[in-house]
Amino acid sequence: MPSCVIVVTPDVEKSRAVIDAWERCGVTGMTLLDSMGLYKLRQMSGQRDDLPLFPSLRHFLQGDEVHHRTAFAVVGDDFDLDRLFAETEAAIGGSFLAPNSGFMFVVPVTRVAGLRG
Repeated sequence: MPSCVIVVTPDVEKSRAVIDAWERCGVTGMTLLDSMGLYKLRQMSGQRDDLPLFPSLRHFLQGDEVHHRTAFAVVGDDFDLDRLFAETEAAIGGSFLAPNSGFMFVVPVTRVAGLRG
């Protein structure tokens, strides 16, 4: 069964290393998003009173807030997820158990169209 692999990195500088690691592991396509955690959103809500519950990209780009990077990819059922986890942890500089290192998880994909590679 294919899997969707998701990683959130709070260090934007390390996101390039994560992308490179995923490509080395054989990920042929991924999507990258700017994202923000609830903790940061709550911190900002004390600073800005115009922040909507579901902010648009325009709202994010207006300020100098620090964002996380969220990357996700759908991989085939024969993909080496153990290697992907190890390479991703090396790219972030150690372990997801370290404070402010982000997190990574996998969910099964029961149906997919357009998966290549």
